[in-house]
Amino acid sequence: MKYVVILGDGMADYRQPSLGGKTPLMLANKPYIDQLAKQSELGLCKTVPCGMKPGSDVANLSVLGYNPKECYTGRSPLEAASIGIALDETDVTARANLVTVSNEENYVDKTMVDYSAGEISTAEAKELIEFLAKELDNEDYKLYAGISYRHCLVMKNGVIAGDLTPPHDITGKPVKEHLPKSEQGKKLLSIMERSYALLKDHPVNLKRIAQGKNPANSLWFWGEGTKPNMQSFKDKFGLNGAIISAVDLLKGIGKLTGMQVIEVEGATGNYDTNFVGKADACLDALKNGADFVYVHMEAPDECGHHGDAKNKIYSIEQIDEKVVKKVVEGLKATGEDFAVLIAPDHPTPISIMTHCSDPVPYLIYKSNRAYPSTATAYTEEQAESTGNFVDKGYQLIEKLIKN
Repeated sequence: MKYVVILGDGMADYRQPSLGGKTPLMLANKPYIDQLAKQSELGLCKTVPCGMKPGSDVANLSVLGYNPKECYTGRSPLEAASIGIALDETDVTARANLVTVSNEENYVDKTMVDYSAGEISTAEAKELIEFLAKELDNEDYKLYAGISYRHCLVMKNGVIAGDLTPPHDITGKPVKEHLPKSEQGKKLLSIMERSYALLKDHPVNLKRIAQGKNPANSLWFWGEGTKPNMQSFKDKFGLNGAIISAVDLLKGIGKLTGMQVIEVEGATGNYDTNFVGKADACLDALKNGADFVYVHMEAPDECGHHGDAKNKIYSIEQIDEKVVKKVVEGLKATGEDFAVLIAPDHPTPISIMTHCSDPVPYLIYKSNRAYPSTATAYTEEQAESTGNFVDKGYQLIEKLIKN
């Protein structure tokens, strides 16, 4: 038996007046997923435990079968693992976004213009982070370059600030009420302020401005954490697992759980990603020893953060045509039994442009089982109407691999 999770990050949404009272899932032309819905179990799953923030870290851990209440120590340590940073037990890490803030003289008066600095390229970002590291690194703090706008700060013998705000939660808002105020937070704020002074006239940013792009003119810290200790996926579920994603967070989870982390050329983490390449990589992994593959697409989430309904719908359609169809038909051609779970990790509604903790719609299809289903499409409301509800998100995977 082969198992595949196709994860459309942030794919679920609310009914939007601007979309005629429908959600992107309702509007998207996704014939293959909708056909599967007629033969599958649909329901809702609570991927974010009560009292925890609805981050992709917590939610993806849940979908992968890990209880965040037991294993979660923060987002940035997961990303640090992907970058290849060896952490000591006393280290504290923080996600270091390259962001665009407005150009007021005092940092406290600035506005968060763009949490991703216009989806800055990895090559440009690497140049900026290496420049900042030469200026800012010391025996207590060290910067590491990641992918695009996503980077990492390691604090030796560190302290958790505890009051850091994700920049995607405050897009278009003044930063004043969201600046860290704790003793440790003020130290991080000082680095953010210094980074602005160093970056605002950097040649990379001057070139981006000349091209009409947002400059990466500041660091922004959030997502603190400490070294995690996670059980291997093979020991936990008895399956050889692989993970396919463009983002450090998922790659880090894969490395920490002993899964094969598969790189796909042209995987960007946005709606221009190599969808076909991810599907091909999934099928190749299953042919070459993997029992379980987790295919993660960040595109719907990024579009949600930008309030971009058009491309969120487009992303869902690409997942349907270029990933779900290709993977399912490829598995059928092998003649071997298989099971597929399709779900988001959390909603990222375009109306609020950030994550929320609402339960997400899931679809489970098994080639060797006929589910009684009245569904005609995979949508939030049709999933809710079934009455199927998984209260503990980390138990959803058991429906896929054990029932």
